[in-house]
Amino acid sequence: MSAERTVHADYLVVGAGAVGLAFADTIATESDATVVIVDRAEAPGGHWTTAYPFVRLHQPAAYYGVNSRGLGKGVIEDSGDNAGLYELASLDEIRSYYNTVMLDLTASQRVRHFPSSEYHGDRTFTTAAGECITVDVGRRVVDTTHSNVIVPSMRPPNFVIEPGVDCVPPNALPQSAPGHDRFVVIGGGKTGMDSCLWLLRNGIGPERISWIVPRESWLLDRADVQPGPEFADRVKVAFGARLDAIAAADSIGDLFARLEDAGSLLRLHPDVEPTMYRCATVTQAEAAALRRITDVVRMGHVREISASGASLTHGELTAEPSTLWIDCAAEGLGLGPTRTIFSGSTLTPQCVRACQQVFSAAFIAHVELSYDDDATKNALCEPIHLPGTPIDWLTMSVIEYRNQITWFADPDLMEWLHTSRLNAIRAMMAPVMERPRVRQRVFDAIAGQLRAANDKLADLLASDGQPQAAAGASP
Repeated sequence: MSAERTVHADYLVVGAGAVGLAFADTIATESDATVVIVDRAEAPGGHWTTAYPFVRLHQPAAYYGVNSRGLGKGVIEDSGDNAGLYELASLDEIRSYYNTVMLDLTASQRVRHFPSSEYHGDRTFTTAAGECITVDVGRRVVDTTHSNVIVPSMRPPNFVIEPGVDCVPPNALPQSAPGHDRFVVIGGGKTGMDSCLWLLRNGIGPERISWIVPRESWLLDRADVQPGPEFADRVKVAFGARLDAIAAADSIGDLFARLEDAGSLLRLHPDVEPTMYRCATVTQAEAAALRRITDVVRMGHVREISASGASLTHGELTAEPSTLWIDCAAEGLGLGPTRTIFSGSTLTPQCVRACQQVFSAAFIAHVELSYDDDATKNALCEPIHLPGTPIDWLTMSVIEYRNQITWFADPDLMEWLHTSRLNAIRAMMAPVMERPRVRQRVFDAIAGQLRAANDKLADLLASDGQPQAAAGASP
């Protein structure tokens, strides 16, 4: 029979991934609250503990991680596909970073980490040693599993593979590539792009690569989402271009055409209409490299792979015997409905700025500590659903703009945003924040622009028969 005991904590954080640690870090830094973190993995970092070895952070390291500790050296890269932009962190750097973050947190003795433990959903968990622990939670259970990241190595392939076929997740690509004449990358998302780029960087000619892309995606230019004063003007121009495109559009199709013309969104193949949007970022150099692959297979999803090829939803793909198939078809970020973030004894971190999960987790923790009632907290933190289709660009923007309008009206919150390392637009807003006599007038003016944009987005959604972004989340 396993031993049983009770521990006490103000917060029980379920999950030691990027979101859980960003939340716990802000709680530990800004209060004297106690925290228990429970995770089934041995090491902190969530999906980063099982990611493929050649992955790099897809956004600048300068605004990723936790608020209290920087990630990377804060430099601009001078070579490679990310040259001229702020550095991206490698997998080893990210794993080391999160190990250090956990050491920082637990050194305070107000944060306790229980790795290799199974949470049962009722404030109890079982450790690797078989001990059953109940957490007496003083304030909230923080459920970071709502938007779990699923990478290919975390699940079996979702198609049939006949015996003898070489099919691997991207984790095994580096050691599996030698000895194969052809390569087929399965999946059009960011993992598929990363695998294609790895092949190209390692001397595999584009003529040896086939790329199965069930859906074309709208992408973001990474140069438009850079931190630092060097990019403040560009970020500001990009922000204005989005608002201008919204104001001028007379249909959703026209909006996307204008966003593309302005550089706010890009696609790899101009002759293919994107049907997917997941906030993926690329550089112009990466996009140019990916366009070198001309055998792009658009026959739907893979159903079965055999020695002679693959059966897809809408056709057959023949393949040579010496083909390595790379399975990059995992969903990635979960696409379930949003929940109310602050709900009694439960807190469910979600995005409050589009596709900025770690910033949002830190922001939510700050709001949790700074305001008295759930109604006020939820008014400041309307959750933004994770995107899957192009229409989500519109509905996400509506909620993001609503949140920002609310934040502009709270001077204390704007001061926190001004000091937050994770705030991607901090450099853009810094000149205004440093002029206290005029900043509220500027904020009010921007809020007016955002209201006008939301009115227009609501009209576009209604004219297209699309449901508008809800006023709040479901419980």
